[in-house]
Amino acid sequence: MESIAGYEKELNAHVKRERAAVSLVSKTGELLYDKGIELVLFRNHLLDVSSSEILNFHEYARKVVNRPVDIFTTSELAEEIYKMELAPAKIDIGKLASEWISEQANYESKAAFLADKLKGFTSSTNDSIEPRDVVLYGFGRIGRLAARELIKQAGKGQQLRLRAIVTRGASDNDIIKRASLLRNDSVHGAFKGSVQEDLVNRTIIINGQIVQMISASNPEDIDYTAYGINNALIIDNTGVYTDREALSRHLKSKGASKVLLTAPGKSIPNIVYGINQGELNLDEENIFSAASCTTNAISPILKVINDKYGVVRGHIETVHAYTNDQNLLDNMHDKPRRGRSAAINMVITSTGAGNAVTKVIPELQDKLTANAVRVPTPNGSLAILSLNLRKGTNVAEVNASIKDAALNGELVNQIFYSYDPELVSSDIIGNTCCSVYDSHATIISKDGENVILYVWYDNEFGYTKQVIRLAKYVSKVRRLIYY
Repeated sequence: MESIAGYEKELNAHVKRERAAVSLVSKTGELLYDKGIELVLFRNHLLDVSSSEILNFHEYARKVVNRPVDIFTTSELAEEIYKMELAPAKIDIGKLASEWISEQANYESKAAFLADKLKGFTSSTNDSIEPRDVVLYGFGRIGRLAARELIKQAGKGQQLRLRAIVTRGASDNDIIKRASLLRNDSVHGAFKGSVQEDLVNRTIIINGQIVQMISASNPEDIDYTAYGINNALIIDNTGVYTDREALSRHLKSKGASKVLLTAPGKSIPNIVYGINQGELNLDEENIFSAASCTTNAISPILKVINDKYGVVRGHIETVHAYTNDQNLLDNMHDKPRRGRSAAINMVITSTGAGNAVTKVIPELQDKLTANAVRVPTPNGSLAILSLNLRKGTNVAEVNASIKDAALNGELVNQIFYSYDPELVSSDIIGNTCCSVYDSHATIISKDGENVILYVWYDNEFGYTKQVIRLAKYVSKVRRLIYY
């Protein structure tokens, strides 16, 4: 009887937690669409997730963040936030819940607590954000994921709005095929929304947002103002134009004002958001690069390690998912080995990530070598960082340094600290961070000067999130943040 009673007690407790999680899910949506306020829980996004995922995020908070945050507190705080008149913002409800638990004796109520913590967020003291028009030039792997992310962020306080997609195809079938590729994805799953083709008006309507489909062979030939698009940020994800001269062709288009390249760029600023975006002069520079997926993956970890221990030299080996640049079956290819079948071979190839990192972290100039092995997985990659350090250390200390960076400071959106000892590549698909640090894989020599770190990354979605973050920054549509 005692075992049955214990079973019922635990089940009832879980049901109560599930109900509170459902309430938090509901209030998260209302806050975003009604007030332009995005809630996260220690960097984990709460929109479009299930109640079970919400509870898992709280478990992550307990194990990694070491904060005694419970679902009832976060749900109740979300209810109170909804009652407030706040400007569009991004708020970490986990951080607030943790602070409430430790400071509640100082306040007469949750409402008074929130009024104090968010006193600089009132709508009366902050102007509303004017959304910036965005054009996706190209609609490949990164372009389609960027479209999904841009569409998700509709509602009051929308920062970027997708207005057009430029491709080479002009037929009805091209639009139908593009819409289908947006609707379904073999790696990331079906788009959780509505995608409708309007062939008469040459548009795709995505969750009620009308996106113009434009066919063009040359960037300078397009008049975006003819479609009501002005002062637009062009996100070039074709990989065709990679230097300043070529990318400047976009700025000759009517209605375009800035360009963001989703690849390493030549003679333009290469930015890993979270590290060196503050060096930009947004009033004078109009062309930017979001660097590569690998550079975004390794730079945050390298910065933490170099700042604390000093990197004398090192080698980066990336185990990278195959890409469209490779052949499905053996065929001709300009680059060595890439002509061999990507689906059945591990392929040694080059990577520019080692040199690219030095554009983001100049102190690492001439200290790193790098190479890559393409492997038969469609997405999900791993960077192995073998570093010689100036200051000796140990596994516990290094892991603590990375963990602190993942929870505090400028890299909380970039580094995900994994405590899972069974982590494999498929587990990191869809992770919003560009660096997933595998804490159980860290190896350090006895003298403490040689470390080997394992950093996973979703080379498509994790990178796309970085592109969107940088796009908001260069477009000057950043919201207030409570992190």
